[in-house]
Amino acid sequence: MEPGVSGFVLTNPELIMDDYIIDVLLRDLVGHDRRPVSFLVYLWLAAEQARRGASVQISYQELAENIGVSKSSVQAAISWLRRRKLLSATKQNATAIPRYTALTPWKSFSRPKHTRPR
Repeated sequence: MEPGVSGFVLTNPELIMDDYIIDVLLRDLVGHDRRPVSFLVYLWLAAEQARRGASVQISYQELAENIGVSKSSVQAAISWLRRRKLLSATKQNATAIPRYTALTPWKSFSRPKHTRPR
């Protein structure tokens, strides 16, 4: 798995989720940000990305139908996830269907080591 991309590992036939997604991201997006649809969108895109082994090209409407929410909720969630740097989106042109990559920024930085004063 490429560092900083998707929070899942696909093993035959199971999908193993990164602990951070449930332990921190769920609480952060649903509890703190009050954006539960953002969590569902991230979860679905990350799982689909792991299944495919590549970024996911999907329209707002298709994504909304797969998750079971409205298209406008998906649009707001995508916008929020992009601002939070949890999702990247690319298009070949202005009217093309976006290709999304679920990011894992918590894996890309190293935490500084704290030393205790003696």
